Amino acid sequence: MGKTQTLSSTDALTDFVDVVYLSDKRTIPGEIRRLLRKKELSFCLLPLDEYHVIRARPDLVGTVIIDAEGMDARQDQRLGRVLQCLERDNLGTILITELQRPVRSFSLVSSDSSFSMTNNQTITLDMLSARISVNLADRKKQNAGITFRPPASLSAIEKLRVASSDDPSKLANSLMDNLTEQLRLAGLVQRDFLPSQLPNCAEAQFAATFIPAEWVSGDIYDIARIDEQHIGFYIADAVGHAMPAALLTIFIKQAMAMRETLDNSYRIFPPQEVLTNLNLKMLGQKLSGYQFATCCYCLLNIKTLQLTFARAGHPYPILFREGEPPQQLEARGALLGVFDSAEFAQCSIQLQRGDRLLLFSDGAEMLIGQLIDGEGFRFTDDLLAMQNAPITEIIDTLTKINDDRNLSPAEVDDFTLVGLQIP
Repeated sequence: MGKTQTLSSTDALTDFVDVVYLSDKRTIPGEIRRLLRKKELSFCLLPLDEYHVIRARPDLVGTVIIDAEGMDARQDQRLGRVLQCLERDNLGTILITELQRPVRSFSLVSSDSSFSMTNNQTITLDMLSARISVNLADRKKQNAGITFRPPASLSAIEKLRVASSDDPSKLANSLMDNLTEQLRLAGLVQRDFLPSQLPNCAEAQFAATFIPAEWVSGDIYDIARIDEQHIGFYIADAVGHAMPAALLTIFIKQAMAMRETLDNSYRIFPPQEVLTNLNLKMLGQKLSGYQFATCCYCLLNIKTLQLTFARAGHPYPILFREGEPPQQLEARGALLGVFDSAEFAQCSIQLQRGDRLLLFSDGAEMLIGQLIDGEGFRFTDDLLAMQNAPITEIIDTLTKINDDRNLSPAEVDDFTLVGLQIP
């Protein structure tokens, strides 16, 4: 125990490792290395780009520490993919965004869930050690065949019912039924935050699909008429799904400001400013647990057909133009709720009649395409087969393909599509 090694893409995990340190740095910081050795934990250093080594054998990993110190906007999508993948594998993850000198503490935030996400809160080395211990304890429960989640606090009435019940199994079933009903109602409330009708007009037609992985979703979208000339629309995706992520989506919906009123006039926020303001609001709330999200926000001028957009670690929107192959609209932008100095590039494109635009959450990514080493992004055959179809047909077909997929419970993810067509 306490030994360290460096893995590469040609290596594979063969023995259980307590801590995998993901970093672009060549060495693990001395203070962390000393801490792990003192605790007699096995650990290894793995380049961030080689995180798929973990995904090949997640059962051989206790917990993961990601060193994101010094990352800039160009690396945000990579970090987002890693976090999403580790979350799907149910691996406890600790994200370090800044090492403070002299090193006695780290910028982390404790969490009751599997993630420890940054919010500029400082913790000590002892607290880091405690977080590692909690993650390892959770992992042992999982490896023993027990699905572990921190117990929810019971209300005073529920505690009384538990203490006085003569039939614990009947009470457990009752509480489970009640929880299921509460989740169902929560899902209905979340849907109330979605647009009740789309702002379709002669200049622009919209379509959308929203399919939660569970009763509630970690995705949210909106399509809103800002004034007579502008329509703003977006998809946001909180890490994970279920209730913690769903609560964050409600916050995002309420915090997403598309314009501001100035006396008797108003000012429309450009996409770059929309995401910057949202990121600062998330950081200012010091949210616990699932506090990082991705987003793609677009602003359409329906008179000039100018589309301006910015993204925060979200998959690139796809442009379909008649007679041309599908095109990713690229723009750099950091994740929401992680970096207080995050920057979001703003880009514009002139749309024309017949153009179609597709926004999607990461739950639909495998139906859109994937990044191939040495080749770039490759669209799926299904998507290429309907590149000249109307946006409603594209969304309907992708939704049907998703419905027909035979996925395991661990693979099911929130699935959201938003489409635009210029008639």
